[in-house]
Amino acid sequence: MTGGSATPTPSTGTDPGAPETPGTGTGTGPGTAPGGGIDLSIWQLQEPVGSPGSPATVAASRLQDGFRDSYFYTDSDGALTFWSPEQGVTTPNSKYPRSELRENAEWPLSGTHRMSATLRVVSVTYRVCVGQIHLGSGGSSTKPLLELYYESNGDIVLGTENSPAGGQTRHTVGHVPLGQKWSYTIGVSGGDTIDLTVDGSTTHYPIADSFKSYKQYFKAGAYNQSASGSSTNGAKVAFYALDVSHG
Repeated sequence: MTGGSATPTPSTGTDPGAPETPGTGTGTGPGTAPGGGIDLSIWQLQEPVGSPGSPATVAASRLQDGFRDSYFYTDSDGALTFWSPEQGVTTPNSKYPRSELRENAEWPLSGTHRMSATLRVVSVTYRVCVGQIHLGSGGSSTKPLLELYYESNGDIVLGTENSPAGGQTRHTVGHVPLGQKWSYTIGVSGGDTIDLTVDGSTTHYPIADSFKSYKQYFKAGAYNQSASGSSTNGAKVAFYALDVSHG
């Protein structure tokens, strides 16, 4: 996945119009670099700014150097926070804006691959995707293997893609009030099984053979599932832990 040449102007997370110099270090206060104990070296950041169809991306090296702006910052409680308003630049294959990390590496379905997070959804107007396994190289599809959604009514829903051609099946897997912390682990094992754990409850889902030619990658953040002309309505998601493992 590649982004446009536009680079977001650094600003604070609470006032998009106020300039701020990117910080350094691994502290947890609002004036420190985002991430704290989260390893940002394996990610790139995609933001809802840039040119149409080509959102700006921020490389791992800049994230590690302390990049932050109004879409990606450390909140007052130390959380790595993503803000995605309903008005924003989208990728060519989506009508929704996002402030979202994308794993730099791709991996086959064989083996065991996990992404675990502790988070809370601060605001959402309709639905926000807080974690994905997305199809990478190996074919022409631009679909995800799965998306984990938080709904405005507090439901947590897993969307599993039926095939690389599309069609998603939704599974309600939990319920958490807005603003409350919760945890998830999404992953695959054995080349044919999706493993999902939400607040300690684990479920499994089969992977269709048609996905097996594709490599995959993880995504996490605030992939807003609503779009409008509003720059103030949108999805804000705060992450307190985010870990990835491959084996």
